[in-house]
Amino acid sequence: MRILVVEDDLKTASFVTKGLREAGYVVDHAEDGTQALERALSETYDLMVIDRMLPGPNGIKVVETIRSEGVESPVLFLSALGDVEDRVEGLKAGGDDYLVKPFALSELLARLEALTRRGRGQGEVTQLSVGDLEMDILARKVIRQGQRVYLHPREFKLLEYLMRHAGQVVTRTMLLENVWEYHFDPQTNVIDVHISRLRQKIDKPFDTTILQTVRGAGYKLELAS
Repeated sequence: MRILVVEDDLKTASFVTKGLREAGYVVDHAEDGTQALERALSETYDLMVIDRMLPGPNGIKVVETIRSEGVESPVLFLSALGDVEDRVEGLKAGGDDYLVKPFALSELLARLEALTRRGRGQGEVTQLSVGDLEMDILARKVIRQGQRVYLHPREFKLLEYLMRHAGQVVTRTMLLENVWEYHFDPQTNVIDVHISRLRQKIDKPFDTTILQTVRGAGYKLELAS
């Protein structure tokens, strides 16, 4: 799950981004309205946390602009302005929730989880991309660096799960439950075999590695730095 945090106060930004990363989110940070628009209009985010009072275009203007450009990612406003009129203005501008400063990290996380659940009802994402790796779920097609990658059904399902959790550590238990639908560990090397086969197809023919092993934890899909 990828989140854009837009906050000009560096202390608050550090607090929020650190808490979100510890909760398992992939987080990008923008310090002002201009940076926020550049990122929000050029990249894809599952959620955005936007401070209302920003240098450059303020948070209200940022959200109005991205909505006019067709960006539908849920937005949670952060603001010291907590009057009813302020909250209403934020929601009317295109925000999905509004949290008044100061706030507890636990409440922010709970509100983001609620927005995620709400967003699932808007239709499943069928186009996924991580770096130069692209997947069309409806067409059952995988492309890397312009080349078609042919996968067996289980390999496709494994890669889809990893791509939907790009940047996050995915444990063996998560893979067993969500790819193989095992709710126990059958004590086999089925994951290792399929990960190895997947690497042969999406990594070996190319000049950069995308499927990472996180020792003692699991796997992560992201371009090697």
